[in-house]
Amino acid sequence: MMKKILAATLVTSMVLGATGMAAMAESVEGMTVAFIPKLTGNAFFESANDGAQQYAEEWGISVEYMGNSVAGAAEQVEVIHQAINSGVDAICISTVDAAGVSDALKEAADMGITVCTWDSDANVEDRALMVSQGTPEVLGKMLVDMGVDALTKRGKDPAADEIKYCWHYSQATVTDQNSWQVAGEAYIAETYPNWVNVAEDNYYSEQDSEKAVTVGAAVLSEHEDIDLIICNDSTALPGQLQAAQNAGLTRDDITITGFASPNSIKEFCKAGILYEWGLWDCQIQGALGCYVSAYLAAGNEVKVGDAISVPGIGDVTVEANECIAEGAATADTNNGVVLLPERAVFDESNMDNYNF
Repeated sequence: MMKKILAATLVTSMVLGATGMAAMAESVEGMTVAFIPKLTGNAFFESANDGAQQYAEEWGISVEYMGNSVAGAAEQVEVIHQAINSGVDAICISTVDAAGVSDALKEAADMGITVCTWDSDANVEDRALMVSQGTPEVLGKMLVDMGVDALTKRGKDPAADEIKYCWHYSQATVTDQNSWQVAGEAYIAETYPNWVNVAEDNYYSEQDSEKAVTVGAAVLSEHEDIDLIICNDSTALPGQLQAAQNAGLTRDDITITGFASPNSIKEFCKAGILYEWGLWDCQIQGALGCYVSAYLAAGNEVKVGDAISVPGIGDVTVEANECIAEGAATADTNNGVVLLPERAVFDESNMDNYNF
């Protein structure tokens, strides 16, 4: 009987101790986060900022959307310095070039500013937490599977036909897009060995909307018999679709798919230029990135395996950096990855259910 009482007392103490620890979490209220996209004016990043601003009001934090209309490392370094000089508590950035902004992010951290990333990562040693849309394996497979589904809809047999394809995205320095492409290539090699990548290198349009159209036109002119173009970038996809539309091609002539916010692609879908494309809820991602940045800036500490309760969104778990970067080390505290729980495929049947 005494053992039962002692056990019950111990369990009660543990519960109270855990509750006490949770209650001791520092409030994020009053924190200021510099929310930095790769570039301004892009539907994906503008939507992410909309989500961040909406949640920030509920959380009592300030989100300063700070960016440049040009996607470049030098431009981002300038914005990072602006954030440092403005006295923000945290920076949450989607990097154009992890190496190119490394020194600036280290400078911010040395000034006592919490650095987190979202969408596109920095070097893992240059930031605390990364809010990622998914692992390379999940996203690479998703890109290929959307292509397979659309190819099938236009009468191709992806499992038996020789499918000629290529990749069109921003640039070779963007860590997330490159990791998806590498994982996608591995998935193709294993699952569809009959497919042929017709390009010696990937096509890059540097997140320039006009260049995305001209590069998209070059893909079509250089490979008139191409079956599939995968655009794992939110500027490349509408540019490639515009190039196809300019050439008089429809979804039954060529398969184009990739990642972009639904509002930026709906008109192309209505016009019959593509069957489907995908993304994740970038509004939640933007908000979540700002919250975890403010959470750490407020003095809270986390380690791999810890859960962070995010008001209005739910609990998220800190994962090791290796989940998105093979072989990457993870520091003992305040370093790791938070994964978004789900992604979405858009087509004419559901695209109007989304407004971002």
